[in-house]
Amino acid sequence: QVQLVESGGGLVQAGGSLRLSCAASGRTFSDYAMGWFRQAPGKEREFVARISRGGGSIYYADFVKGRFTISRDNAKNTVSLLMNSLRPEDTAIYYCAADVGVVLRTSPTYWGQGTQVTVSS
Repeated sequence: QVQLVESGGGLVQAGGSLRLSCAASGRTFSDYAMGWFRQAPGKEREFVARISRGGGSIYYADFVKGRFTISRDNAKNTVSLLMNSLRPEDTAIYYCAADVGVVLRTSPTYWGQGTQVTVSS
Protein backbone atom coordinates (compact mmCIF):
# COMPACT_ATOMS: atom_id res chain seq x y z
CA GLN A 1 0.00 0.00 0.00
CA VAL A 2 1.15 3.53 -0.71
CA GLN A 3 0.35 6.78 1.07
CA LEU A 4 0.15 9.97 -1.00
CA VAL A 5 0.47 13.54 0.23
CA GLU A 6 0.00 16.50 -2.12
CA SER A 7 1.41 19.97 -1.66
CA GLY A 8 1.91 23.15 -3.65
CA GLY A 9 -1.63 24.35 -4.16
CA GLY A 10 -2.65 27.93 -3.60
CA LEU A 11 -4.08 31.10 -5.08
CA VAL A 12 -2.66 32.41 -8.35
CA GLN A 13 -3.74 34.95 -10.94
CA ALA A 14 -4.80 33.87 -14.40
CA GLY A 15 -1.77 33.32 -16.59
CA GLY A 16 0.36 32.35 -13.63
CA SER A 17 2.02 29.07 -12.68
CA LEU A 18 2.01 26.58 -9.85
CA ARG A 19 3.89 23.35 -9.23
CA LEU A 20 2.08 20.60 -7.37
CA SER A 21 4.02 17.81 -5.72
CA CYS A 22 2.94 14.43 -4.43
CA ALA A 23 5.12 12.58 -1.95
CA ALA A 24 4.64 8.83 -1.75
CA SER A 25 5.52 6.49 1.07
CA GLY A 26 5.00 2.83 1.71
CA ARG A 27 5.86 0.44 -1.06
CA THR A 28 8.51 0.88 -3.70
CA PHE A 29 7.57 4.01 -5.60
CA SER A 30 8.78 2.70 -8.93
CA ASP A 31 6.15 -0.06 -8.71
CA TYR A 32 3.43 2.55 -9.21
CA ALA A 33 1.97 4.34 -12.16
CA MET A 34 1.03 7.86 -11.05
CA GLY A 35 -1.32 10.58 -12.09
CA TRP A 36 -3.31 13.69 -11.27
CA PHE A 37 -7.04 14.27 -11.21
CA ARG A 38 -9.07 17.31 -10.26
CA GLN A 39 -12.52 18.15 -9.02
CA ALA A 40 -14.09 21.56 -9.42
CA PRO A 41 -17.04 22.70 -7.29
CA GLY A 42 -20.24 21.04 -8.44
CA LYS A 43 -18.45 18.85 -10.96
CA GLU A 44 -17.25 15.29 -11.09
CA ARG A 45 -13.63 14.37 -10.61
CA GLU A 46 -11.76 14.37 -13.92
CA PHE A 47 -8.47 13.05 -15.22
CA VAL A 48 -5.64 15.54 -15.75
CA ALA A 49 -2.41 13.66 -16.48
CA ARG A 50 -0.67 10.35 -15.92
CA ILE A 51 2.84 8.97 -16.07
CA SER A 52 3.96 5.36 -16.24
CA ARG A 53 5.99 3.81 -13.48
CA GLY A 54 9.21 4.23 -15.45
CA GLY A 55 8.28 7.68 -16.71
CA GLY A 56 8.44 6.70 -20.37
CA SER A 57 4.74 7.02 -21.09
CA ILE A 58 2.87 10.26 -20.39
CA TYR A 59 -0.67 11.25 -21.26
CA TYR A 60 -2.63 14.46 -20.75
CA ALA A 61 -6.23 15.49 -20.88
CA ASP A 62 -6.86 17.68 -23.91
CA PHE A 63 -7.68 20.73 -21.81
CA VAL A 64 -4.17 20.82 -20.28
CA LYS A 65 -2.02 19.85 -23.24
CA GLY A 66 0.71 22.38 -23.79
CA ARG A 67 0.14 24.00 -20.40
CA PHE A 68 0.76 21.28 -17.79
CA THR A 69 3.74 18.96 -17.43
CA ILE A 70 3.81 15.83 -15.31
CA SER A 71 7.08 14.35 -14.12
CA ARG A 72 8.36 11.93 -11.52
CA ASP A 73 11.52 11.35 -9.56
CA ASN A 74 11.73 7.73 -8.51
CA ALA A 75 14.77 8.42 -6.36
CA LYS A 76 12.81 10.98 -4.31
CA ASN A 77 9.45 9.17 -4.41
CA THR A 78 7.69 12.17 -5.86
CA VAL A 79 5.51 13.08 -8.80
CA SER A 80 4.98 16.67 -9.84
CA LEU A 81 2.58 18.65 -11.96
CA LEU A 82 3.87 21.92 -13.35
CA MET A 83 0.93 24.08 -14.34
CA ASN A 84 1.52 27.08 -16.59
CA SER A 85 -0.85 29.55 -18.20
CA LEU A 86 -3.44 28.86 -15.55
CA ARG A 87 -7.04 29.79 -16.20
CA PRO A 88 -9.94 30.41 -13.83
CA GLU A 89 -11.51 27.17 -15.06
CA ASP A 90 -8.48 25.29 -13.69
CA THR A 91 -9.74 26.09 -10.19
CA ALA A 92 -10.28 22.77 -8.42
CA ILE A 93 -9.01 20.40 -5.80
CA TYR A 94 -6.15 18.46 -7.36
CA TYR A 95 -5.60 14.86 -6.34
CA CYS A 96 -2.60 12.61 -6.73
CA ALA A 97 -3.41 9.01 -7.63
CA ALA A 98 -1.51 5.75 -7.94
CA ASP A 99 -1.85 2.17 -9.10
CA VAL A 100 0.50 -0.76 -8.98
CA GLY A 101 1.47 -1.48 -12.56
CA VAL A 102 2.80 0.15 -15.67
CA VAL A 103 -0.09 2.48 -16.44
CA LEU A 104 -2.62 4.25 -14.24
CA ARG A 105 -6.15 2.84 -14.38
CA THR A 106 -9.20 4.91 -15.20
CA SER A 107 -10.25 4.58 -11.55
CA PRO A 108 -7.02 4.48 -9.56
CA THR A 109 -6.72 2.53 -6.36
CA TYR A 110 -4.83 4.99 -4.18
CA TRP A 111 -5.56 8.69 -3.62
CA GLY A 112 -4.10 11.60 -1.76
CA GLN A 113 -6.18 14.03 0.25
CA GLY A 114 -6.04 16.75 -2.39
CA THR A 115 -4.69 20.25 -2.63
CA GLN A 116 -6.71 23.33 -3.54
CA VAL A 117 -5.79 25.38 -6.59
CA THR A 118 -7.60 28.66 -7.09
CA VAL A 119 -7.04 30.80 -10.17
CA SER A 120 -8.36 34.34 -10.03
CA SER A 121 -9.34 36.31 -13.12
